Amino acid sequence: MDLKGKKILLGVSGSIAAYKSALLVRLLVKEGAEVQVVMTDTAQQFITPLTLGTLSKRPVYSAFTQSENGTWNNHVDLGLWADMMVIAPATARTLSKCATGNCDDLLTAIYLSARCPVFFAPAMDVDMYRHPSTRHNLNTLINFGNRIIEAEYGELASGLIGEGRLAEPEKITADLIAHFAKKTVAAKKRVLITAGPTAEPIDPVRYISNRSSGKMGYALAKAFAQAGAQVTLISGPTNLPTPDETIKRVNVETAKQMLDKTQEYFSENDVVIFSAAVADYTPARVADQKIKKQGNEMKLDLIKTGDIAGTLGLQKKDGQLLVGFALETENELEHAKDKLRRKNFDYIILNSLNDAGSGFAHDTNKITVIDKLENVQHFPLKSKHEVAQDILNIILNKWSEA
Repeated sequence: MDLKGKKILLGVSGSIAAYKSALLVRLLVKEGAEVQVVMTDTAQQFITPLTLGTLSKRPVYSAFTQSENGTWNNHVDLGLWADMMVIAPATARTLSKCATGNCDDLLTAIYLSARCPVFFAPAMDVDMYRHPSTRHNLNTLINFGNRIIEAEYGELASGLIGEGRLAEPEKITADLIAHFAKKTVAAKKRVLITAGPTAEPIDPVRYISNRSSGKMGYALAKAFAQAGAQVTLISGPTNLPTPDETIKRVNVETAKQMLDKTQEYFSENDVVIFSAAVADYTPARVADQKIKKQGNEMKLDLIKTGDIAGTLGLQKKDGQLLVGFALETENELEHAKDKLRRKNFDYIILNSLNDAGSGFAHDTNKITVIDKLENVQHFPLKSKHEVAQDILNIILNKWSEA
C-alpha cells in the first residue's frame, strides 16, 4: 500500500462535487492512509459527515468546538498532525479565502497552520474557473508553494461543457502517491543550490550587482526540500525568506564568497544547481572611504571574477549531477549548448530575455532544458514554483534510472 501510515487531512468544501469525496476517502484508506476529514458548513449540504466519518473511521470536524461537549478541535494540532493536506473539492470561495488568508472557519485555519504540502483540487463551473480572479488565486497559491490538481474538462452540473470538473478520485489518489514516491527517491540525497545576485563593492556604500531576485533558486530549494532532499542554499543578497525550515542557508555577498562557499560544500552533494546570477567582473580596487564626486567622468577598473561552475565542473565526481542556467538574448540554443559543454554540466536550463515573463524579477519563467546528449525539451511559460517542479522531476527521473 503506497500510502501506508501517511496522515492525510482531507478538506471538503461546498460543491456538488463533494459527493466524490466519499470515493476519495475510500481509496486513500485502501492505500493505507489515515484520513482526517474536515468539512465546511456548506459542504454538509451535499454529503453528510456520517458518510465520510464512517468511511474514514474517524470523527469528521467542521467547527472549532464540538457542540455536544465543548471540546476544542485544535487547528494547530491538526495542521501539524498531517503529512499532507488536500482540499477536494476546492470551491472558488475556498481558493479565495486560502489565497488571501481569510481565516473564518476550521478548514482555512488548519490550512494557515499546516506545515505539510498542500494540494488543491478545484471544482466549479467553467466561467468561474476561467475567471481572472480564480486564475489569480490559483497562481497565488502556487507561488505559496502549494500544488494544484487541475480541474478536468467535461459536462458540468450547470449543463455547460468545459474545464471545471473535479479531478476523479483515482487521479487525486495517484497524484498523492506520486508525491510520496518522490520523497522516497529524494530521501538522503544532498542538493546544493546557488541563488540570487552577487554584490561587488566599489566603496563602503556602492556596489555592482544585477537584477536577479533569487526567486528561481529559492523555488528550486523549496521543491527539493519538500521532496525530502537535504538542501543547502548558498544565497547572494535577496529579500526572500528561507523557503523551508529544513534548508541550510548560507548567506554571501560577493562572487569570491560564493565561490569559496560553493567549493566548501561541493563534494558532499549529489546534485549541484548553479542558479545564481554571479557577477562576471568585480572592481580591481575597493575604496576604504566613500568616493567623492569629482569631474564629469569616473573610470572604474574591473577584473574578472572566478568561474564558479567552470571551476567545480572540473571537480565533478562520478554520479554527481551538475545543473546550470543560461540567460541569453541571441543565438540562445547555440550559446547554451556551448556553456553545457564548457562547464561539464549534465543539464542546462535556458532562459531567453526575448520571452515575455521570463528571466529576472518575474514570478514566471519559460525554460528550455538541454541534457548532456544535447536533447532539447521545451516548456511553456509557468510560475517559477511550477518550473522548479519540472526541474525536480527531471532529476528524480535521472535518480530513478540509476
